[in-house]
Amino acid sequence: MADAVNSQTLFDGDSQAVMKFNNVSDGTGETAVLKVDVSALKANYAGKECVGVNIRRIEASVNGMSVNILWDATTDVSAFIVSPGMCTFNFDTTAILGNNAGAGKTGDIMFSTIGASSGDTYSITLQMIKIYAA
Repeated sequence: MADAVNSQTLFDGDSQAVMKFNNVSDGTGETAVLKVDVSALKANYAGKECVGVNIRRIEASVNGMSVNILWDATTDVSAFIVSPGMCTFNFDTTAILGNNAGAGKTGDIMFSTIGASSGDTYSITLQMIKIYAA
């Protein structure tokens, strides 16, 4: 049996995207699972394809495990680790989380769970600013 997961796109506009991710773990957890596929996001008004996102805000409710939010690349780079509890991280007031992955950077976001046990859960909403090719 695998973790029960659900992903929803709540908003996909010209400049922003909002997505929500839920997981109920069976104890196996997730390892570098694709959550935000930037190529699947809508193009902007000028027809340019989305090539990446910056994370503007994270709202999370995590029970029992932690979740590592990763920038996809040849060697994935941790963007942020969400620990157990209910939290909101608003990066507008500090510095937006930009993709600092190096070689092989795709612009996508993946999740890995840390210490997942059967019955652990997460619900994470990402508010993102879309980036387009020049």
